[in-house]
Amino acid sequence: MSSASIVIELMQMITLMLCWGSTMLRTNRCAGILIVPVLSFFLAGVAPSIALAQDQRVSAASPSGTYLLGPTDRIRLKVYGEADITGEYEVDSNGFVSIPLAGHVKAAGLTTRQLEKGISSALAKGIVRDPRVNVEIALYRPFYILGEVKKSGEYPYRMGLTVMDAVATAGGFTYRANENKVYLRRSGSTVEEIYALDSPVLVFPGDNVRVPERYF
Repeated sequence: MSSASIVIELMQMITLMLCWGSTMLRTNRCAGILIVPVLSFFLAGVAPSIALAQDQRVSAASPSGTYLLGPTDRIRLKVYGEADITGEYEVDSNGFVSIPLAGHVKAAGLTTRQLEKGISSALAKGIVRDPRVNVEIALYRPFYILGEVKKSGEYPYRMGLTVMDAVATAGGFTYRANENKVYLRRSGSTVEEIYALDSPVLVFPGDNVRVPERYF
């Protein structure tokens, strides 16, 4: 079960307990008073865990400072004082970028800051003295969507993309689509996770989105 599904179930449980506690306060004041500290203890323990799980989820996959480069990502490289090296380069299928005077430098699985260090180290072994390197992401690798959408395939990624945005990009749902849930396989993972479509689930570069068929 996905972390999002767990969070949804916990929130539903909390809502039911709050409703039950409110009813008990109206019908049995003594019992209701006893329920209040129990609910407070439960919420104090669960709420931080939910927030932590969500924060960890975002920080692990978000294309921010922690974003890990992968094949077909395109970087913008600037080497100060070296106009012939400065430019845009694509991470190849083996996870490397080919940089003049630096050769093939590993990029897949690294952040832009780590790649800067790798390129700087490679250049320093050649004729570039004390290289000053800056790396930015010029273009994220695409995401993929298939299943019950009108135009399945590969699409360019943009920051803040949600599953519903991805569906809209693919032309919307087909008439056979199950519009209540979606299967999402994160880049580098072999496992599909199920998410409710009524929540703003983020899609990240390289992710695979699959909209299932409804059976009724």
